[in-house]
Amino acid sequence: MPRAGLTAERVVAAAADLADEIGFEKVTVSALARNFGVKDASLYSHVRSLQDLRTRVALLAGGEMIDRIAAAVAGRSGKDALAAFAAAYRGYALEHPGRYAATQIPVDQALVADSPVLRRTAEITYGMLRAYGLEEPDLTDAVRLLRSTFHGYCALESTGAFGAPRDVQASWDRAIDALHVLLRNWPREQRTTDA
Repeated sequence: MPRAGLTAERVVAAAADLADEIGFEKVTVSALARNFGVKDASLYSHVRSLQDLRTRVALLAGGEMIDRIAAAVAGRSGKDALAAFAAAYRGYALEHPGRYAATQIPVDQALVADSPVLRRTAEITYGMLRAYGLEEPDLTDAVRLLRSTFHGYCALESTGAFGAPRDVQASWDRAIDALHVLLRNWPREQRTTDA
């Protein structure tokens, strides 16, 4: 029988908080149970497994992150939207390192199709890039470039890996400027037509 007061939502939110405290990879059902003062079995009434818990944290964090990004880009386009998107992404990654790490795990493709969070993420990201006149397959390539740039920057910044005296924010701003120029001048993939 589920313990009074525990719900799946409360368990997942507590796991996300714990991830920010100790790191996403260190979150276990046992660690979470200790935080609630219950036995591991009490949590299995709310989550099926550690993988299920981690996937739910990933979806929670992804929802929080895209809500922040959506609010930042609302009413903006072009470079303003790109800069707002990037700042919201970076802010979330640095403020919530455990949650952010959760957003980087592979998610079962069946969940991707059914997840409103993942659909909304794609809609907002692709919508921002369509303002640059991009279409498939260039859209997907541009999304991958932005994600890898933002993720790499945040990962390095969070570990203090930028040792040069240059201000980290100044470098970030220049990176956004460079991405904007690249997106405006994107090398379109040549499409062949059948004669």
